[in-house]
Amino acid sequence: MTTDVSALSQLGRPTEQPATPETAVLETVPNPHPGTTYLVRFVAPEFTSLCPMTGQPDFAHLVIDYVPAERLVESKSLKLFLTSFRNHGAFHEDCTIGIAKRLITAMQPTWLRIGGYWYPRGGIPIDVFWQTGAPPEGLWLPDQGVPSYRGRG
Repeated sequence: MTTDVSALSQLGRPTEQPATPETAVLETVPNPHPGTTYLVRFVAPEFTSLCPMTGQPDFAHLVIDYVPAERLVESKSLKLFLTSFRNHGAFHEDCTIGIAKRLITAMQPTWLRIGGYWYPRGGIPIDVFWQTGAPPEGLWLPDQGVPSYRGRG
């Protein structure tokens, strides 16, 4: 099965890094298995944004799980979208939930959850979790595999 990617503007060609999350383009492709309940997972262990108060960098390990409906998010556009946060000031909660909501708008999945495992700033790690509702019946949903923060010990 071949997917027509001719309408994509970023895949297979040089693409400039978006300056902001708002200007980043999330592209989608047709789901080759519509009507099949399966999980797609993206892991971004080196996600970076800026503290909106101090301008200092914040780091997170993001895990995005979704059950596609008619569309899949194209991975290069997702990478460009996520890296657009490097110069973006926002609180951890805003980044995590904002990413999920943009993905929902772009591809309208059957179900989506995100885990934002943020590294400590000021000695306190902040983890942000959100999902659109109960997972679909029969979905194999593995643990996100990110342990709670334990520091050096």
